[in-house]
Amino acid sequence: MPGKTLARDVTKHDIATLSNDIVAGKFGVPSVSNARHMRKAASGLFNWAAEAGRDYVTASPCVNLPKLDPEHPRTRVLSEDEIRIFWHGLDRDDLPWDRRTRLALKLELVTMLRSNELLSAHRTELFDLDGEHPRFDVPLKRVKKRRVIQQPLSSLAVEIIREALASKDQQFVFESPVYEGEPIHRTAMATALRGTKHEKNKDKTKTPGLCELLGLKPFTPHDLRRTAATLAGDLAFDDAAIAKCLDHAVVKKNEAIVPSVTGRVYVHSPRMQEKRSVLDSVAAELRRIIGTPAPTKQAEAALRLVA
Repeated sequence: MPGKTLARDVTKHDIATLSNDIVAGKFGVPSVSNARHMRKAASGLFNWAAEAGRDYVTASPCVNLPKLDPEHPRTRVLSEDEIRIFWHGLDRDDLPWDRRTRLALKLELVTMLRSNELLSAHRTELFDLDGEHPRFDVPLKRVKKRRVIQQPLSSLAVEIIREALASKDQQFVFESPVYEGEPIHRTAMATALRGTKHEKNKDKTKTPGLCELLGLKPFTPHDLRRTAATLAGDLAFDDAAIAKCLDHAVVKKNEAIVPSVTGRVYVHSPRMQEKRSVLDSVAAELRRIIGTPAPTKQAEAALRLVA
């Protein structure tokens, strides 16, 4: 498909060819997932272009495409030993990666939020950090499902956020070390874990990733969400409660099917108490694993005075 082809001239064969090229690795690492994302983005674009009143194209070419191979489900979960090495390793002073990026990785493990949801956390999105019910409201523009997430914050999450907010003038929790007043880049966490030694650009610094530096089998930020969810499951929380923390659609509760329309239309409660119970328990389990006790009320009060 030529690079300057008009939208109205793109055919389903062009889309299929591009999809096959992505799967074959002609534009980078071979990836069925990336081909699937391309198809979804192209379909959205052409459906928009074909809407009445626009008519830039007569119909979407993203139809009757050959099925893509199924993706292998990712199952990477950090063991207790790996969590301990990872957590304490992030506190080392000799690591080449920015401290706030490392704190963001900790927060993903503690909160179960997606990278995109927490990396641009703004001071105005944090509530009751000094109170009994701290929470983080993620605006819908950053949420995969385009709905506001109200995520309870455990005491461990609050500790991480307080350290990241180094000054009262700082507006973004994870402010960029390069661009003052801006959040760190959306790929910062993944890059820090993976490193840049694989980069083909010879002008870029080749820096080993945190996984290599800490002697851990490679994993992604998303694997931290899976690890936290696994800890919650091991603590006997049911899938429905864990799904709420992950902002996943709940379709089954105690083996009973819950109609999806219930979640979409009728039930808008964030069920904060249920989510807080899960996240507080996961934080307590993490404290046990890493050997860090919860702060006393006196210590919490002292931290608030410092902040």
